[in-house]
Amino acid sequence: QVQLVESGGGLVQPGGSLRLSCEASGSIFKIYSMGWYRQAPGKQRDLVATTASGAGTNYADSVKGRFTISRDNAKNTVYLQMNTMTPEDTAVYYCFAAIQYSGTFNIKPTWGQGTQVTVSS
Repeated sequence: QVQLVESGGGLVQPGGSLRLSCEASGSIFKIYSMGWYRQAPGKQRDLVATTASGAGTNYADSVKGRFTISRDNAKNTVYLQMNTMTPEDTAVYYCFAAIQYSGTFNIKPTWGQGTQVTVSS
C-alpha cells in the first residue's frame, strides 16, 4: 500500500506565502511524476503544477510566476511554494503521484487526502 501525506496548509493573508509538502511512503518501486491539484468550493479539481523526471515542470497559467514546484527524490517528497497569494487561491490542495508499486508493472495514479488553503484578510 502507498500513501501520500500532505502538510503545510492553513490560513494566510493576501500577498502572503505558504509551502505545502507531500511525502509518499509504502511499497514504492518508482515514482514517475508528482504534482498538485486544487479544488475550490463548487468547482472541479484543476491542475496547479506537476514535475516529472526528464519532463520538467508544468504550471497552470493562473499560478505561473507565483508558485514553484520542487521535488526531493531521495525523500519521495514534492513541495509547492506559493507566493503572492490571492483569495482566488483558496481551495483544497491535493497531492498527486504516478507510482509503480513494488512487485507490479502498472503505473497507478495515487492521491493524498487534501489540505485546506485559505487566503483571507
